[in-house]
Amino acid sequence: MPPIVSIVGKSDSGKTTLLEKLVAEIHKRGYRVGTIKHDTHGFEIDHEGKDSWRHKKAGASGVVISSPAKVGVIKDTDEDKTLETLAAQYLSEMDIIFSEGYKRETKPKIEVFRKEMHRERLCQNDDNLIAMATDQHFDLSVPCYDINDIQGLADFVEQRFLKCAPKPSASLVLDGSYAPLKPFIEEMFINTVGGMVAALKGGAEARTIQISVTLPKER
Repeated sequence: MPPIVSIVGKSDSGKTTLLEKLVAEIHKRGYRVGTIKHDTHGFEIDHEGKDSWRHKKAGASGVVISSPAKVGVIKDTDEDKTLETLAAQYLSEMDIIFSEGYKRETKPKIEVFRKEMHRERLCQNDDNLIAMATDQHFDLSVPCYDINDIQGLADFVEQRFLKCAPKPSASLVLDGSYAPLKPFIEEMFINTVGGMVAALKGGAEARTIQISVTLPKER
């Protein structure tokens, strides 16, 4: 699982603007960056009259749009998926994932704060806060970066999450939901699956492995 860092802050704090610049800077340094945006109000990405919209309107529970350059997935869900589930299903090959929102998740958080918009910080008692991007001085135990110091913030993220050698990891998704693995089970998956795949043509060079298994209803 790639590291996940949440960009959080109150409304109109500038989260999207900062994230856009941070993604561009990290990408420029040669890393594969994924993003996950949380929208509590719901959203639509296909337009009325388009083929994908017509497929969905006809009753399809899932629609995949594919081109030589990109793939899009529209899929019904009956729950608000966790960051781990979304990352494992769609972004496992990334070097790092940034999420916008998800303030209640327990992932490392960078808070964006602008003094003209709010009086109090969002993460006042949050042990997951790792840095601030702000236009106001705060005396905190975590580093505070000027809201326009994207290079400094990118240096911090790169040093903390990307420069260290990646640790082998395994993730499991059961019926669309992330299932935490105990350390000895995770190690067993890595050794067993990694060993089998390494024996296949091109398997020794693979960085990520994705396996989907459909089991019979009665076992």
